[in-house]
Amino acid sequence: MKTSFWRNGEPHIWLTGGGLAICLLMVGGMVMLIVVNGLGVFWPTRLIQFALRDGRVVLGQVMEREPSPQETGAPSYRIKVNRANRDIDQADFIWLDEADINGREEPPDVLLLERTEWGKFIGYIKSVREGENVLAEGPSDGLREVTIRLPESLALQKQMTTIEKKEIGAINYAQEGLRLRQARLDREGVTSGSETERLEAEKAELQRRYEAQTSRLDSLKQKMQTTVVLAAADGLEKEIPLSNIVRCYQPNRLGFVGKVRLYLAELWEFVADDPRESNTEGGVFPAIFGTVMMVMLMTAIVTPLGVIAAIYLREYARQGKVVSVVRIAVNNLAGVPSIVFGVFGVGFFIYFVGGKLDRLFFSDYLPTPTLGTGGILWASLTLALLTLPVVIVATEEGLAALPRETRDASLALGATKLETTWHVVLPAVMPSILTGLILAMARAAGEVAPLMVTGVVKLAPSLPIDANWPYLHFDRKFMHLGFHIYDVGFQSPNVDAARPMVFATTLLLLMIVIVLNLTAIVLRNHLRKRHLQTGF
Repeated sequence: MKTSFWRNGEPHIWLTGGGLAICLLMVGGMVMLIVVNGLGVFWPTRLIQFALRDGRVVLGQVMEREPSPQETGAPSYRIKVNRANRDIDQADFIWLDEADINGREEPPDVLLLERTEWGKFIGYIKSVREGENVLAEGPSDGLREVTIRLPESLALQKQMTTIEKKEIGAINYAQEGLRLRQARLDREGVTSGSETERLEAEKAELQRRYEAQTSRLDSLKQKMQTTVVLAAADGLEKEIPLSNIVRCYQPNRLGFVGKVRLYLAELWEFVADDPRESNTEGGVFPAIFGTVMMVMLMTAIVTPLGVIAAIYLREYARQGKVVSVVRIAVNNLAGVPSIVFGVFGVGFFIYFVGGKLDRLFFSDYLPTPTLGTGGILWASLTLALLTLPVVIVATEEGLAALPRETRDASLALGATKLETTWHVVLPAVMPSILTGLILAMARAAGEVAPLMVTGVVKLAPSLPIDANWPYLHFDRKFMHLGFHIYDVGFQSPNVDAARPMVFATTLLLLMIVIVLNLTAIVLRNHLRKRHLQTGF
């Protein structure tokens, strides 16, 4: 009886089912943790003012509560409070023992400011000034004045940013081109003539345009003279320029609808804006753009390489020891640590290939490298090599599953080997190719180690795409969500302030990977259904 119980395989079914259930629970728990913490980052919380036994007053947001590490006798707890005001109090997070708290209150007039520098500020409005003129005094009148003037200030800041990045950026780009042309003429010994006169005229025109744009910036700055005087909970006052304020609101007066509106605004800012405060605040749009663009470039590179290699190994190469060794090598490449590919990318792509291209096509820029340094092109090529074994193996499996009769029927009808491969074999194995791409994109989107040495940076000054010729700049460094998570989570000087951004960025990266994979899965299912209907 006992022997038959083990022989029928039922215990193994329960063991494998239990193992699968445990794995699903672990994955689901991890995803749930990321979702809860990532989506909860931007929900506004109430501000609480604590009166302590020693006479101090602490005002801020309660972040977490835990047992006190110095517990003696009866259980006691402590709470972590984000009091902001980093430029006044140095440390914006503080632990308070609940035993030291005499009282708590939620003052309705307390204001929370989100700033472009120094993080958040929590306090009470004393007055709003424009130069020496007092525009409003007190929390109510001051908030009303700030609410009226803040949209105009934000519009002026946006206009100034546009001038700096687009108009002045284009002028600087053109001036660099003129500098290179001048350097070329100097090397050739040309000191006069129509070419030099044309260069001087273009330089003068660019300088005139530059001065006109800087004059516009100065005039806009003159309009931004409004300042807000605030008092912290301990009575210290701080005068903050209105141009330094991104958003202001009174959390303790917000209703549910107001919280939802603020939450959506914060969420949109996170997705669409540039980062600030060492990447711990603001948005991650450059990192989103860099991640998606790098994955698309990697996909465009690895697909033809992987498919051609697999077709040759399965359809054209004579099966023998050499092909077996190649297959073993390809399978072993899938287990090589990713940092090894990164080192190879630096040595081969950047120093060798990039250095050669610099000497051939960008000699005017030397000794400053153009392609001989990290960039999004070399990072994409490195990840293409990293994921190449996945695409080759998946494509070969699809080719092996294709019946031999399908090929023979095409050849019997007079088709050549190439025509059979292109019109019969390749469409039939397209679902397998997309399966390999799904796995490749999922791995490439989350890789960080090889990118750290091939072109990713903490903060990219500009995107790889802009309005300057040649529009798509493969040589530029870029931001990446995976590296952003590593940098904010492990390299930030303010770990407590960075932790919420880590969860939010992780959730965003997870969603991007899911969207990319779902797109490939839908396309794969469509091709598979079409193949079943047509027989090809």
